[in-house]
Amino acid sequence: MPVIGLLSPASPDSFAHFMRAFRQGLKDSGYVEGENVAIDYRWAEGQYDRLPALAAELVRRPVAMIAATGGPSSALVAKAATTTIPIVFNVGEDPVRLGLVASLARPGGNLTGINFFSLELVAKRLGLMHELVPGATRIAVLVNPAHPANAETTTRDVEAPARDIGLQIKVLRAASSSEINAAFATLVREQLDALFVGGDAFFTSRRVQLAVLAARHAVPAIYPQRDFPEAGGLMSYGASLADTYRQLGVYAGRILKGAKPADLPVEQASKFELVINAETAKALGLDVPPTLLARADEVIE
Repeated sequence: MPVIGLLSPASPDSFAHFMRAFRQGLKDSGYVEGENVAIDYRWAEGQYDRLPALAAELVRRPVAMIAATGGPSSALVAKAATTTIPIVFNVGEDPVRLGLVASLARPGGNLTGINFFSLELVAKRLGLMHELVPGATRIAVLVNPAHPANAETTTRDVEAPARDIGLQIKVLRAASSSEINAAFATLVREQLDALFVGGDAFFTSRRVQLAVLAARHAVPAIYPQRDFPEAGGLMSYGASLADTYRQLGVYAGRILKGAKPADLPVEQASKFELVINAETAKALGLDVPPTLLARADEVIE
């Protein structure tokens, strides 16, 4: 029975729904966990510095292939760990710029996967926040310093659109639960008007904490995917991550059947969604503009 090594910087409880989508993609390709494929899970539990050792364990095992999930850190670590074992990834940044593949059409090495444009949508997300909270002029941007490439790109990409619409940016950093608490304390102390949460697997795993703190301090916030408003957050815009995990499972199945990563083009996410939690908006005293409600893919009542 072939074994897929699944590498993630997150924790199993916070990514359970993504794993269901991944297994659905495998099933769509003819593979069912426990019947004709096994999955060996390696979770870094938010500690990115554990990823290299976890990847090395999978390479030594060895596994038939590696699914490097939860962003570029896993993919870059897996790429450094092996040049022969096939790797599939899902990342929110340009995989060519990251050095994961030679090109989107012909990856060329032992990696391919899904690009879900998280960072490319930063400007769009910021514009939606401005539309919902037009009076907010001082915005906190939350990034994870344990994931420096992602943090730097988010910070850089938010600066120009913020300047264009007259917003001041204050970058806050958090790589642990206690640091998230400290970031909110800074946000409140400095009387910042709203919160922009960067795309990061760690923040996804702490989505309930983020939503609770935003509600407690009456801070409007926008997030990168629907998991946040489902947990009580205000609004999200981004690719459907569950759908990218399903696509990842499909690609894993194709590779198990003999396809070479070098010949499989990097898939582009095709499903994007704007999700608004109307109950949270009401609790914050926000009137959601009808034009925004009309564009929403889902309004949580």
